[in-house]
Amino acid sequence: MTASERPVVLLTGASGYVGGRLLKALEAAGVRLRCVARRPDYLRSRVAAETEVVRGDVLDPASLATALQNVSTAYYLVHSMGSADSFEEKDREGARNFAAAARAAGVRRIVYLGGLGESGGELSTHLRSRHEVGEVLRESGVNVIEFRASIIIGSGSLSFEMVRALAERLPVMITPKWVAVKAQPIAIGDMIDYLLAALKLEVEGSPIYEIGGSDVVSYGDILREYSCQRGLHRLMIPVPVLTPRLSSLWLGLVTPLYARVGRKLIDSMIHPTVVRDDTALKVFSIRPRGMREAIALALRNEDLDYRGTRWSDAMSAAGEPRDWGGVRFGNRLVDSRMVHVDVPPERAFAPIQRIGGATGWYYAEWLWQLRGILDLLVGGVGMRRGRRDAASVQVGDAVDCWRVELFDPPRQLRLAAEMRLPGRAWLDFEVVAEGNGSTIRQTAIFDPVGLPGIAYWYGIFPLHQLVFAGMLRGIARAAIGADSAPGLSQRATDAN
Repeated sequence: MTASERPVVLLTGASGYVGGRLLKALEAAGVRLRCVARRPDYLRSRVAAETEVVRGDVLDPASLATALQNVSTAYYLVHSMGSADSFEEKDREGARNFAAAARAAGVRRIVYLGGLGESGGELSTHLRSRHEVGEVLRESGVNVIEFRASIIIGSGSLSFEMVRALAERLPVMITPKWVAVKAQPIAIGDMIDYLLAALKLEVEGSPIYEIGGSDVVSYGDILREYSCQRGLHRLMIPVPVLTPRLSSLWLGLVTPLYARVGRKLIDSMIHPTVVRDDTALKVFSIRPRGMREAIALALRNEDLDYRGTRWSDAMSAAGEPRDWGGVRFGNRLVDSRMVHVDVPPERAFAPIQRIGGATGWYYAEWLWQLRGILDLLVGGVGMRRGRRDAASVQVGDAVDCWRVELFDPPRQLRLAAEMRLPGRAWLDFEVVAEGNGSTIRQTAIFDPVGLPGIAYWYGIFPLHQLVFAGMLRGIARAAIGADSAPGLSQRATDAN
């Protein structure tokens, strides 16, 4: 069967958290994939060349006919919880439009992700809407596979980022009653495995599968386990007060959540979300991880994602790299700046691979030496190790108080800090050919551990602006071989 003859799989919500992960998994599986998006230009830069991106909106029925043409299976991962208006009515309308268009287009199957919670019991508006969307899709007559899940554990998920922010920022937490409510969290990898398996599942009717990890826990348990794995000591003091409204305002102050999203999230947290029907374990061969392993995997994968990321790619998603205004990568804080030099990449990279040791750090050497002395005083390695070779490095080499983590001449050098810090730090240099010259990007990355780490970053942030900016100017001068650089242009960007 040729590529054009393969059935089309449609993905909605590809720019969301679960949709974005599923997008990559579907591409890796080699399916003929089409994504529908309200802003297709935004999504095109994030998909493989073979993936089709079309404009469409579930609230605009006319836009769905083209998107669903020749589609065999459609993933429905649309939700309006972030809307300031009544998200229930929007979700209802969107599901009706999509279901009608899918039926008219002859779609074989719709795969939908909803939320756990007992249908017969009292549910939050959010969970009730999730169940209602599933009912609307099934009423179309199209075969529907609905998964119902609780908390998703993975770097970037709404619930996990809330847990992360609370654990990292609050040594003492006043915890309301909803922190003790039981849930059955599932790792994002297991969630994606279920969604992928639904493509080829042979099943009669339109089943609902309740899915979750192997542990039934509370948000308090998740907070404690995350804190333990990050080496944080946290005290939780339960109180019988703090209404969902007060809790949402509190979350808006100490976490990245908007208060209205936090309110809707907490409204769902006050109801247990555990698996009551284990049919999914009998139908699928997937055996979901427990909470501890899911958190460890989320933290480990975040490191792998970071190591495999080219910072210029992440920064240029919305435009030219030089116009980037900042990014937070998981828990990491980033300070990035760039400069253009009128020399080829090999020449621009030469002073970067000589950095440290006898060459020095190109600016404010006395400050680097002072930092080394302070590090020695607290039991660190200081700046006395120098370099193995003055002209080149290899992965694993020591460079003063750093260790070479990545060396790809003449494109990239990444150094991992070995000084004593309340967290982990990296210094990344990247050279990219641009026009008749090169762009040098210098990025400092810090993964703070708890409040001491955050305080450290913001405490030395003004000094970073001075030292890192001066260092980049010094590298640029060395690259063009002059004490002054009249043809040198620089732009700096900061993320915090």
